[in-house]
Amino acid sequence: MQTGFIYSDELTKNILREDHILRPMRLRLVYELLESYKVFSNKSAEILDPKIATSFELMTFHSRDYIEAVSAFSRGEDLGRQHRYGFSDWGDNPISEGMYEAAALAVGASLTGVDALIDGSIDLAFNAGGGYHHAASDYASGFCIFNDAVIAIQKLLQKGVERIAYIDIDAHHGDGVQNAFYQTNKVMTISIHQSGDTLFPGTGSTDEVGEEAGIGYSINLPMPPNTNDDIYFDAFMKVVPEILKIYDPEILVAQLGIDTHINDPLSQLSLTTQGHNRIVKQIIDLAPGKLLALGGGGYDLSAVARSWALDYATMAGLELPNDVPEKYSLEYGIKTLKDDEITGSNNASIKATVQKTIDTIKENTSKYISQ
Repeated sequence: MQTGFIYSDELTKNILREDHILRPMRLRLVYELLESYKVFSNKSAEILDPKIATSFELMTFHSRDYIEAVSAFSRGEDLGRQHRYGFSDWGDNPISEGMYEAAALAVGASLTGVDALIDGSIDLAFNAGGGYHHAASDYASGFCIFNDAVIAIQKLLQKGVERIAYIDIDAHHGDGVQNAFYQTNKVMTISIHQSGDTLFPGTGSTDEVGEEAGIGYSINLPMPPNTNDDIYFDAFMKVVPEILKIYDPEILVAQLGIDTHINDPLSQLSLTTQGHNRIVKQIIDLAPGKLLALGGGGYDLSAVARSWALDYATMAGLELPNDVPEKYSLEYGIKTLKDDEITGSNNASIKATVQKTIDTIKENTSKYISQ
C-alpha cells in the first residue's frame, strides 16, 4: 500500500489566540516524530505538499457570503458582523490574521489527498491538519472554520464515487458532516463519540438516523464518560464492520480525532494511544482499498504526536519501536509511543449503557438499510 502524509510547515503557523487550546504546533510534533523514526525513508511512505483550496472549491459546501466574510475578517475588516457567522474574540472561534488562508490550506490538504487517491498514486492519505468536522455551510463552530471533510467528500462524489462511508472517532460528534449528508444515501456517516448529554456539540444520539433518501445512513454511537479501550473496541467491532459490509462503500473517509485520550483536557473518555491505534488498524482493514484519513480534535500534545505517528506508521505498514528516538525525547520529553496499560476500569454500568446503544443501532440498521 502506498501512503501519503500531507504536510507543510504552513499548516502549523496560524495561531487562533495565544491562550487557545487548539495549538497548530501539534502537527509539527507529529511530523518531527515520524522523521525521527525515519518513516519517510520507506518506499511505502511519502510526503505530499498541500495546496490552498480555491474559493470555488470552498463553495461546494460553504456559502459565498460566508467565504467572503471569513476572508474579510482575516484581513481585520468588517468585524462588526463576526457574531453572525459564529466568531467572537473570547469564544471558541476567534478572529486571527491569516485565518482564511490557514483554513483554506487545511481544506486544500484534504483535497490533495483526494487527488492522489483518485489518480491512483496513493492508496491511503493522511491529512493530520484536517478533520474540521463541526463547521456548517455558513457558520464557524467548535474551532472549525471550513469543513474540509465535507468538501473532500463532495469532490469524491463529483469524481463519480457513488458510495462513501465516513467514520468519525473524535470525542465530539461529527455534526457538520452528518448534517451535510443527512438526506442522501450516497454518504453513510458513522460517528463514535462521547455522549452529547455530556459534551459539545450536544448532538449525536441514536435517533439521529437521517431523513428522506438518507434515512438509516446516519449512525451514531454515543459513549458514556470514562469509556476505556476495551469497551470502545468492543462497541466498534459489534457495529462498524457489519454496517460497512451491508453498505459496501467504494471509499472510506475517516476522522481520527485523538481527544478521546485519557489525558485530553476537553473530554472525559479514557482511551490510550494503543487503544486509539487499535481502532485505526480496524479502519484500515475495513477500507475498500482507498482511505482518506483526517486529523481532528486532540489537545494533549503528547497524545496527539504519539497517536497520529502510530496511525500513519500503521497505514504505511510499519511497526515502530515503542521507545521514542533519543533526540526527539530529549527535546519534547516524550519517552514512549504507547501508554501504560489501564486496568480495573471495565465498569459494568458503562458496559450495559453501551450495549443498549449497540442494540438500538442494530435495530435501526435492520429497519432502514437493505441487507
